Amino acid sequence: MERLPTAAMLPDSFLGARDGISMQMGLIWDQIKAPLIVPMLRLAVVLCLIMSVMLFVERLYMAVVIVLIKFFGRKPEKRYKWEPMKDDVELGNSAYPMVLVQIPMYNEREVYQISIGAACGLSWPSDRIIVQVLDDSTDTTIKEMVELECQRWASKGINIKYEIRDNRNGYKAGALKEGMKRSYVKSCDFVAIFDADFQPEPDFLWRTIPFLLHNPELALVQTRWKFVNSNECLMTRMQEMSLDYHFTVEQEVGSSTHAFFGFNGNFNAFVFYCIVLPSTVMVPEVEVPKWGGIYIPSIITILNAVGTPRSIHLLVFWILFENVMSLHRTKATIIGLLEASRVNEWIVTEKLGDALRTLKAATKLPRKSRFRIGERLHLLELAVGLYLFFCGCYDFVFGKNYFFMFLFIQATAFFIMGFGYVGTFIPNS
Repeated sequence: MERLPTAAMLPDSFLGARDGISMQMGLIWDQIKAPLIVPMLRLAVVLCLIMSVMLFVERLYMAVVIVLIKFFGRKPEKRYKWEPMKDDVELGNSAYPMVLVQIPMYNEREVYQISIGAACGLSWPSDRIIVQVLDDSTDTTIKEMVELECQRWASKGINIKYEIRDNRNGYKAGALKEGMKRSYVKSCDFVAIFDADFQPEPDFLWRTIPFLLHNPELALVQTRWKFVNSNECLMTRMQEMSLDYHFTVEQEVGSSTHAFFGFNGNFNAFVFYCIVLPSTVMVPEVEVPKWGGIYIPSIITILNAVGTPRSIHLLVFWILFENVMSLHRTKATIIGLLEASRVNEWIVTEKLGDALRTLKAATKLPRKSRFRIGERLHLLELAVGLYLFFCGCYDFVFGKNYFFMFLFIQATAFFIMGFGYVGTFIPNS
């Protein structure tokens, strides 16, 4: 029996309806593309190119300044007056300023002991320091554990305060602000703030307080982060690359030139490479010049990598990761500002860092609980991945600029993030 063609097996009315819908959609697209889509997309390309050039100039400027700083050896100790603090026999400990150490926490089961222990282990006269633990935990078990840890250090003679509140307004920033309202804070001269997973060295205050004492024009001393688990996995290496440039270049240049500096994150890169550039695939009337789509971004990427030269071979993975992270940071910023809801988390690795390996070697960890695939889905990331994949397919079939190679790889990165395969997963239950 001969196989009939598909068209012969379908009713004429169905074919007419199908052709009519596709024709109508095509007519609508043709009607709005020229007067609306093309001008808007051209404007978006121009804006992205302008921001790319501005970012290129900024990165080039920072590169020149940081080279001069390293060449002339302009360390903070040379730019500002710094002298080690000395004992005063007559005044005793009262010669030392009173320091408040704030540690905001939120369900920090893995690191609360490490961070509280590090803060209580700071080398400073015991009657001239107050450790303030600001606990916003919603898990009653964790809250009790943190309170018991504070009581344990208090029994050792440490001046530690355990503070809670009945809301989470402002999140950790709100907790810090609330902590400053306590009556005992009025006697403090300086405030040191550590996040819940920070482990400051015992001599931290001896190295930082002199800058504030001898330079009254200074209001803030910010120190560089180091990462105890940067070699944990590929994701932690790429996070290290993102943050190292911020600390080793941006902050150093900003401090040396008395200028403001921006925090890490590149929203322009996400908009350009994940929204505008893929859109030009379906609108061939709009072209992105090679210098703006390839050359300038490549130079910017190389300059960003100078903060972590040991990971320069991971540049391709880092670019893909940064584009996805830019979306995530933007989403988190908007949700945080509006206080709409709690943003989803990407748990890259346990917060214990290197201590996790020791723990695994010493004890047998319980078997990880099962999870449902729906618990780890990030719908926005999946939607962007589908959009990039569709644009890549369109460019593969109809395009001539080979953008599909980048689009397919970037879509894969979004799919990996969207399905929650970014490291450690902690189920809701």
